[in-house]
Amino acid sequence: MAHKKQSLVEKEKKRQDFGFGTKATSTQARLVKADGDFNVIKLGQSFEVKLNLYHRLITMHWSRFVGLIFAFYILLNFIFAVIYYAIGIEHLNGVFAQNGLTQFQEAFFFSSQTLTTVGYGQISPTGFLTSMIAAIEALLGLMSFAIMTGLLYGRFSRPTPFIKFSKKALISPYLDTNALMFRCVNERSNQLMNVSVSIILSRNEEVKGNLIRKYYTLDLEREKVKFFPMSWTIVHPITKGSPLLGQTPESLAASDSEIVVALEGTNDTLSDPIYARHSYLYSELTWGAKFQSILETEGDAYILKIQDIDKCESAILNE
Repeated sequence: MAHKKQSLVEKEKKRQDFGFGTKATSTQARLVKADGDFNVIKLGQSFEVKLNLYHRLITMHWSRFVGLIFAFYILLNFIFAVIYYAIGIEHLNGVFAQNGLTQFQEAFFFSSQTLTTVGYGQISPTGFLTSMIAAIEALLGLMSFAIMTGLLYGRFSRPTPFIKFSKKALISPYLDTNALMFRCVNERSNQLMNVSVSIILSRNEEVKGNLIRKYYTLDLEREKVKFFPMSWTIVHPITKGSPLLGQTPESLAASDSEIVVALEGTNDTLSDPIYARHSYLYSELTWGAKFQSILETEGDAYILKIQDIDKCESAILNE
């Protein structure tokens, strides 16, 4: 009995699990989104973790980030303009406007000059309360611009690889057998070094009457390249020992199969590591096709047509 328990423990230790667990058996949800993000929504987080302002501001899209900074600047100036106007426009020397709207406009632009510490000198505060509010606003301005500068530096210095993957993975003829293939390319002009890739096949299997998620590492024709200046077609030969051997589109659909790709390398510009993820569902596999070349020659240079990364043609699979 003790020997049997020990063998079960050893078997469990050898079971491959890449962090998704055995319970992720839904046929509706993929493990990794096409953009590389994990398809997991976390509930019950603490307020500080859920808010996570720094991470949100660092990772959000540039257009949204710029819009948020602009909105924050306008709102802060508006709030202080309201405060100055409420205290009394007579406490701002240099405001000669007679109607309320123009007076508020003068207060708003005085606020922007104080917030940015420009201080043209045309308008100045008088009285203790107005001067105190102006001093607080100047302090907030200095702190805000320091934070914005830090966020900009963080956004520019954060490694953001632009690895483009083919939309479909192919089951293609390969030498005297068949293979799973997909293609990727570095869209940026910077160079990546020592790029390696690993592929995991994830699928549902019934074990002792229970449906569990199992994972298999797929052996590759080539797991690493020294340089990555062109496209890379990643190949998993479907030979003896491959979990894809004997599979069909119907069997992969029945087991809710998903192929997860993890790529990593080094950016030679800053010598920082880069990571990229992608996944292909069973429905994103094309059977009996092969990629067309996207490399051309023009004069003494090679032309890589990234826009054609998905181009493929029909091919007869090997028996």
